[in-house]
Amino acid sequence: MNNELFPRTWQEFMNSSGYMPVVVNSIERHFDADWSQTHSYHKYYEMVYVKKGISVFDIEGIKTTIGPNDIIIIKPHKVHTLKVQQGSVCEFIVLHFSFSQRKSNSSVYYPSDIPIEDFINFFTEQKTGPFLKLKVNHKNEIITLLNRIVTEQSEEQFGSEFLVYLLILELFVMISRVLKLEWERSILEDSLQQKELVNLAVQYINNYYERDINLSDICGYVFLSPSYFTRIFKKETGDSPISFLIKVRIERAKELLENTDNKANEIALSIGFSTQQHFNETFKKNTGMTPLEYRKMARSKQRNNHKI
Repeated sequence: MNNELFPRTWQEFMNSSGYMPVVVNSIERHFDADWSQTHSYHKYYEMVYVKKGISVFDIEGIKTTIGPNDIIIIKPHKVHTLKVQQGSVCEFIVLHFSFSQRKSNSSVYYPSDIPIEDFINFFTEQKTGPFLKLKVNHKNEIITLLNRIVTEQSEEQFGSEFLVYLLILELFVMISRVLKLEWERSILEDSLQQKELVNLAVQYINNYYERDINLSDICGYVFLSPSYFTRIFKKETGDSPISFLIKVRIERAKELLENTDNKANEIALSIGFSTQQHFNETFKKNTGMTPLEYRKMARSKQRNNHKI
Protein backbone atom coordinates (compact mmCIF):
# COMPACT_ATOMS: atom_id res chain seq x y z
CA MET A 1 0.00 0.00 0.00
CA ASN A 2 1.57 3.24 -1.11
CA ASN A 3 -0.81 6.18 -1.27
CA GLU A 4 0.33 9.64 -2.33
CA LEU A 5 -0.65 12.03 0.42
CA PHE A 6 -0.93 15.15 -1.73
CA PRO A 7 -1.64 15.66 -5.43
CA ARG A 8 1.45 17.00 -7.16
CA THR A 9 -0.18 20.40 -7.70
CA TRP A 10 -0.95 20.73 -3.97
CA GLN A 11 2.65 19.99 -3.01
CA GLU A 12 3.92 22.44 -5.60
CA PHE A 13 1.57 25.13 -4.30
CA MET A 14 2.70 24.66 -0.71
CA ASN A 15 6.38 24.70 -1.68
CA SER A 16 6.09 27.73 -3.93
CA SER A 17 4.27 29.64 -1.20
CA GLY A 18 7.25 29.11 1.08
CA TYR A 19 4.84 27.98 3.79
CA MET A 20 5.51 24.25 3.90
CA PRO A 21 8.68 23.16 5.73
CA VAL A 22 8.28 19.49 4.83
CA VAL A 23 7.28 17.65 1.69
CA VAL A 24 5.51 14.37 2.37
CA ASN A 25 6.25 11.82 -0.27
CA SER A 26 3.86 9.17 1.03
CA ILE A 27 2.25 7.60 4.07
CA GLU A 28 1.89 3.84 4.15
CA ARG A 29 0.22 1.49 6.60
CA HIS A 30 1.42 -2.10 6.71
CA PHE A 31 -0.44 -4.92 8.39
CA ASP A 32 1.34 -7.90 6.85
CA ALA A 33 2.85 -10.24 9.39
CA ASP A 34 5.78 -10.96 7.08
CA TRP A 35 6.35 -7.50 5.60
CA SER A 36 10.06 -6.97 5.00
CA GLN A 37 12.20 -4.57 3.03
CA THR A 38 15.15 -5.53 0.85
CA HIS A 39 17.95 -2.99 0.64
CA SER A 40 15.96 0.22 0.51
CA TYR A 41 17.82 3.36 -0.51
CA HIS A 42 16.13 6.67 -1.21
CA LYS A 43 16.73 10.40 -1.21
CA TYR A 44 14.13 11.20 1.45
CA TYR A 45 13.73 10.52 5.17
CA GLU A 46 11.82 7.47 6.30
CA MET A 47 10.01 7.47 9.64
CA VAL A 48 8.63 4.16 10.88
CA TYR A 49 6.28 3.88 13.85
CA VAL A 50 5.71 0.35 15.17
CA LYS A 51 2.21 -0.26 16.51
CA LYS A 52 2.61 -4.03 16.93
CA GLY A 53 5.27 -6.68 16.57
CA ILE A 54 9.05 -7.02 16.73
CA SER A 55 11.39 -6.34 13.81
CA VAL A 56 15.07 -5.75 13.13
CA PHE A 57 16.40 -2.89 11.02
CA ASP A 58 19.84 -3.09 9.46
CA ILE A 59 20.89 0.47 8.60
CA GLU A 60 24.32 0.93 7.05
CA GLY A 61 25.42 -2.26 8.80
CA ILE A 62 24.04 -1.21 12.20
CA LYS A 63 21.34 -3.54 13.53
CA THR A 64 18.63 -2.26 15.85
CA THR A 65 15.53 -4.02 17.14
CA ILE A 66 12.26 -2.10 17.10
CA GLY A 67 9.08 -2.96 18.95
CA PRO A 68 5.73 -1.45 19.92
CA ASN A 69 5.77 2.36 20.29
CA ASP A 70 9.25 2.69 18.81
CA ILE A 71 9.82 5.39 16.22
CA ILE A 72 12.87 5.30 13.98
CA ILE A 73 13.88 8.05 11.55
CA ILE A 74 16.32 7.03 8.82
CA LYS A 75 18.30 9.74 7.07
CA PRO A 76 18.39 9.99 3.26
CA HIS A 77 20.83 7.94 1.19
CA LYS A 78 21.28 5.27 3.88
CA VAL A 79 20.98 1.64 2.80
CA HIS A 80 18.62 -0.23 5.10
CA THR A 81 16.65 -3.45 5.36
CA LEU A 82 13.87 -4.54 7.70
CA LYS A 83 13.09 -8.08 8.73
CA VAL A 84 10.00 -8.95 10.76
CA GLN A 85 10.66 -11.43 13.53
CA GLN A 86 9.32 -14.88 12.67
CA GLY A 87 5.85 -15.46 14.09
CA SER A 88 5.38 -11.79 14.95
CA VAL A 89 2.19 -10.00 13.89
CA CYS A 90 3.22 -6.49 12.95
CA GLU A 91 1.61 -3.18 12.15
CA PHE A 92 3.60 -0.16 10.95
CA ILE A 93 2.92 3.41 9.93
CA VAL A 94 5.60 4.57 7.52
CA LEU A 95 6.06 8.22 6.61
CA HIS A 96 8.39 9.25 3.79
CA PHE A 97 9.30 12.92 3.82
CA SER A 98 11.85 15.47 2.67
CA PHE A 99 12.38 19.16 3.36
CA SER A 100 11.63 22.07 1.09
CA GLN A 101 14.64 24.03 -0.06
CA ARG A 102 15.71 27.00 2.02
CA LYS A 103 15.02 30.26 0.20
CA SER A 104 18.17 31.56 -1.48
CA ASN A 105 17.11 35.19 -1.92
CA SER A 106 18.46 36.19 1.48
CA SER A 107 22.18 36.48 2.10
CA VAL A 108 21.71 36.57 5.87
CA TYR A 109 21.47 33.29 7.72
CA TYR A 110 20.24 33.23 11.30
CA PRO A 111 20.67 30.02 13.29
CA SER A 112 17.47 30.75 15.24
CA ASP A 113 15.69 29.97 11.97
CA ILE A 114 17.32 26.56 11.61
CA PRO A 115 14.69 24.07 10.46
CA ILE A 116 14.05 20.66 11.96
CA GLU A 117 16.06 19.14 9.08
CA ASP A 118 19.27 20.69 10.39
CA PHE A 119 18.44 19.59 13.92
CA ILE A 120 17.82 16.00 12.83
CA ASN A 121 21.13 16.02 10.98
CA PHE A 122 22.91 17.61 13.95
CA PHE A 123 21.34 15.19 16.43
CA THR A 124 22.09 12.10 14.36
CA GLU A 125 25.64 13.18 13.56
CA GLN A 126 26.28 13.62 17.29
CA LYS A 127 24.34 10.65 18.61
CA THR A 128 23.42 7.83 16.27
CA GLY A 129 24.88 8.36 12.81
CA PRO A 130 22.51 7.32 10.00
CA PHE A 131 19.32 7.15 12.08
CA LEU A 132 17.72 8.13 15.34
CA LYS A 133 15.37 6.09 17.50
CA LEU A 134 12.70 7.24 19.93
CA LYS A 135 10.64 5.31 22.46
CA VAL A 136 7.26 6.89 23.11
CA ASN A 137 4.19 6.08 25.15
CA HIS A 138 1.17 4.84 23.19
CA LYS A 139 -0.69 7.93 24.42
CA ASN A 140 2.05 10.26 23.19
CA GLU A 141 0.93 13.21 21.03
CA ILE A 142 3.14 12.03 18.16
CA ILE A 143 1.33 8.67 18.02
CA THR A 144 -2.04 10.38 18.24
CA LEU A 145 -1.13 12.63 15.34
CA LEU A 146 0.16 9.78 13.18
CA ASN A 147 -3.06 7.86 13.70
CA ARG A 148 -5.16 10.93 12.93
CA ILE A 149 -3.19 11.57 9.73
CA VAL A 150 -3.71 8.02 8.49
CA THR A 151 -7.42 8.07 9.41
CA GLU A 152 -8.04 11.44 7.78
CA GLN A 153 -6.17 10.39 4.66
CA SER A 154 -8.18 7.18 4.29
CA GLU A 155 -11.56 8.88 4.78
CA GLU A 156 -10.94 11.45 2.01
CA GLN A 157 -13.56 13.87 3.26
CA PHE A 158 -13.99 17.44 2.10
CA GLY A 159 -10.95 19.45 3.24
CA SER A 160 -8.97 16.33 4.22
CA GLU A 161 -5.87 17.35 2.27
CA PHE A 162 -5.54 20.67 4.06
CA LEU A 163 -6.30 19.15 7.47
CA VAL A 164 -3.67 16.45 6.91
CA TYR A 165 -1.19 19.16 5.97
CA LEU A 166 -1.88 21.00 9.25
CA LEU A 167 -1.58 17.77 11.25
CA ILE A 168 1.80 17.08 9.62
CA LEU A 169 3.07 20.52 10.58
CA GLU A 170 2.01 19.80 14.16
CA LEU A 171 3.65 16.36 13.98
CA PHE A 172 7.03 17.85 13.12
CA VAL A 173 6.75 20.39 15.89
CA MET A 174 6.12 17.54 18.35
CA ILE A 175 9.05 15.53 16.98
CA SER A 176 11.40 18.50 17.26
CA ARG A 177 10.38 19.02 20.89
CA VAL A 178 10.97 15.38 21.79
CA LEU A 179 14.37 15.43 20.09
CA LYS A 180 15.29 18.66 21.85
CA LEU A 181 14.50 17.16 25.25
CA GLU A 182 16.41 14.01 24.39
CA TRP A 183 19.37 16.06 23.18
CA GLU A 184 19.57 18.12 26.37
CA ARG A 185 19.09 15.06 28.55
CA SER A 186 21.90 13.24 26.76
CA ILE A 187 24.51 15.89 27.64
CA LEU A 188 23.52 16.58 31.24
CA GLU A 189 26.35 14.44 32.60
CA ASP A 190 28.71 14.72 29.62
CA SER A 191 31.22 17.46 30.47
CA LEU A 192 33.25 16.82 27.30
CA GLN A 193 30.16 17.27 25.14
CA GLN A 194 29.29 20.45 27.04
CA LYS A 195 32.78 21.83 26.39
CA GLU A 196 32.50 21.01 22.68
CA LEU A 197 29.12 22.76 22.43
CA VAL A 198 30.42 25.86 24.19
CA ASN A 199 33.39 25.90 21.80
CA LEU A 200 30.95 25.77 18.88
CA ALA A 201 29.01 28.66 20.37
CA VAL A 202 32.19 30.69 20.91
CA GLN A 203 33.17 30.06 17.30
CA TYR A 204 29.73 31.19 16.19
CA ILE A 205 29.99 34.41 18.24
CA ASN A 206 33.43 35.16 16.80
CA ASN A 207 32.11 34.61 13.27
CA TYR A 208 28.85 36.55 13.57
CA TYR A 209 29.30 39.17 16.30
CA GLU A 210 28.88 41.98 13.74
CA ARG A 211 25.29 40.85 13.09
CA ASP A 212 22.25 41.64 15.21
CA ILE A 213 22.41 38.31 17.07
CA ASN A 214 20.99 37.58 20.49
CA LEU A 215 20.85 34.79 23.06
CA SER A 216 18.23 32.87 21.07
CA ASP A 217 20.49 32.84 18.03
CA ILE A 218 23.51 31.65 19.99
CA CYS A 219 21.82 28.87 21.96
CA GLY A 220 19.79 27.92 18.88
CA TYR A 221 23.04 27.23 17.06
CA VAL A 222 23.70 24.27 19.36
CA PHE A 223 19.99 23.43 19.88
CA LEU A 224 19.85 24.09 23.62
CA SER A 225 17.34 26.01 25.71
CA PRO A 226 18.53 29.49 26.81
CA SER A 227 18.57 28.67 30.55
CA TYR A 228 20.49 25.41 30.17
CA PHE A 229 22.88 26.83 27.59
CA THR A 230 23.63 29.94 29.68
CA ARG A 231 24.49 27.73 32.64
CA ILE A 232 27.01 25.54 30.81
CA PHE A 233 28.46 28.50 28.87
CA LYS A 234 29.18 30.41 32.06
CA LYS A 235 30.67 27.31 33.66
CA GLU A 236 33.13 26.92 30.76
CA THR A 237 33.99 30.58 30.04
CA GLY A 238 33.18 32.49 33.22
CA ASP A 239 30.86 34.79 31.23
CA SER A 240 27.25 34.67 30.17
CA PRO A 241 26.82 34.31 26.38
CA ILE A 242 25.75 37.97 26.04
CA SER A 243 28.63 39.23 28.19
CA PHE A 244 31.03 37.23 26.03
CA LEU A 245 29.43 38.65 22.86
CA ILE A 246 29.80 42.20 24.20
CA LYS A 247 33.48 41.59 25.07
CA VAL A 248 34.16 40.36 21.53
CA ARG A 249 32.46 43.44 20.07
CA ILE A 250 34.31 45.83 22.38
CA GLU A 251 37.68 44.28 21.51
CA ARG A 252 36.92 44.67 17.82
CA ALA A 253 35.81 48.28 18.45
CA LYS A 254 39.15 48.99 20.12
CA GLU A 255 41.02 47.69 17.08
CA LEU A 256 38.97 49.87 14.74
CA LEU A 257 39.36 52.95 16.95
CA GLU A 258 43.12 52.45 17.11
CA ASN A 259 43.79 51.56 13.48
CA THR A 260 41.15 53.34 11.37
CA ASP A 261 39.59 56.79 11.06
CA ASN A 262 36.06 55.34 10.93
CA LYS A 263 33.48 57.39 12.78
CA ALA A 264 31.96 56.04 15.97
CA ASN A 265 28.55 55.47 14.37
CA GLU A 266 30.17 53.51 11.50
CA ILE A 267 32.07 51.34 13.99
CA ALA A 268 28.91 50.79 16.04
CA LEU A 269 26.99 49.47 13.04
CA SER A 270 29.91 47.35 11.81
CA ILE A 271 30.16 45.39 15.08
CA GLY A 272 26.47 44.69 15.67
CA PHE A 273 25.18 47.70 17.64
CA SER A 274 21.91 49.12 16.36
CA THR A 275 22.64 52.68 17.53
CA GLN A 276 25.69 54.78 18.33
CA GLN A 277 24.21 55.70 21.71
CA HIS A 278 23.99 52.06 22.76
CA PHE A 279 27.55 51.52 21.54
CA ASN A 280 28.84 54.56 23.44
CA GLU A 281 27.13 53.49 26.67
CA THR A 282 28.33 49.89 26.41
CA PHE A 283 31.87 50.89 25.48
CA LYS A 284 32.16 53.28 28.44
CA LYS A 285 30.69 50.73 30.83
CA ASN A 286 33.33 48.18 29.78
CA THR A 287 36.39 50.43 29.39
CA GLY A 288 35.70 53.49 31.55
CA MET A 289 36.07 55.73 28.49
CA THR A 290 33.96 56.92 25.60
CA PRO A 291 35.03 55.64 22.16
CA LEU A 292 36.53 59.04 21.28
CA GLU A 293 38.45 59.21 24.57
CA TYR A 294 39.80 55.73 23.90
CA ARG A 295 40.89 56.69 20.38
CA LYS A 296 42.66 59.78 21.69
CA MET A 297 44.48 57.76 24.35
CA ALA A 298 45.43 54.98 21.88
CA ARG A 299 46.74 57.46 19.27
CA SER A 300 48.77 59.27 21.92
CA LYS A 301 50.31 55.97 22.98
CA GLN A 302 51.14 55.12 19.36
CA ARG A 303 52.88 58.48 18.84
CA ASN A 304 54.95 58.02 22.01
CA ASN A 305 55.98 54.55 20.89
CA HIS A 306 57.09 55.91 17.51
CA LYS A 307 59.26 58.55 19.20
CA ILE A 308 61.01 55.88 21.22
